[in-house]
Amino acid sequence: MNNNYIIRAERPEDHRDVEYLIREAFWNVYRPGCSEHYVIHVLRDDPAFVKELDFVMEQDDRLIGQNMFMKTIINADDGRIIDVLTMGPVCITPELKRRGYGKILLDYSLEKAAELGFGAVLFEGNIGFYGKSGFDYSSKFGIRYHDLPEDADASFFLGKELIPGYLDGVTGVYQTPQGYYVKDEDVEEFDKAFPPKEKLKLPGQIF
Repeated sequence: MNNNYIIRAERPEDHRDVEYLIREAFWNVYRPGCSEHYVIHVLRDDPAFVKELDFVMEQDDRLIGQNMFMKTIINADDGRIIDVLTMGPVCITPELKRRGYGKILLDYSLEKAAELGFGAVLFEGNIGFYGKSGFDYSSKFGIRYHDLPEDADASFFLGKELIPGYLDGVTGVYQTPQGYYVKDEDVEEFDKAFPPKEKLKLPGQIF
C-alpha cells in the first residue's frame, strides 16, 4: 500500500469526479450498469444527508475513495423512534481494491460519526469485509429489515454500535431512507452525461 493518501471532506468541486469514481466502482457489480452515482447525486440534497460525514480519500491529487452517511430510524416495537445512521455508497477505485484502503476509509468514517455522537450504523453489506470493522448481523441486535419476510435471508443487513449499549433493549424495524429509491429512467437520463459503458449481465449480480 502507498501510504501517501489523505481523507478529507468532499467539496462541491469534487461532485462530478466522485460520481465518476462511484460509477467506475459499481458498474456491472450488482446489476447491469449501476445507479449508485445517481443515488449520491440525489442524496446530497436530501435533508437526511450528513454533510459532516461526507468523505473522500485522495492519493497523489487523485480521488481514490469515498464514503457518506444518512440519518434514518428504527421503528421500535415499543413505539419509540430510534435515531441511527445508514451508510453508502462507499467505494474504492477498482484498481486499488483489496489493498487495505477501504478499511482505512471505513474506520476513519465510523470514528468521525462516533465523535459527532451518533449511536449506531445499520446498512446492507458483506460481513466478510465489514465484520473486520466491528459490524455484526443486525438480527443479533434485534433489528429487522423493512419489508423482509421473517424466513428470508437477512445476512446482508449489518449493524454496529458507535455508542456501546445504544441498541440494548431495542427491537424493531429499520427504515431505508427514501432518497435511496431512484427511478430507472432518471438513472438512464443522468448516465448520458458520462462516457458510454457496456452494461453486462454477470454471475453474482443481485438485480
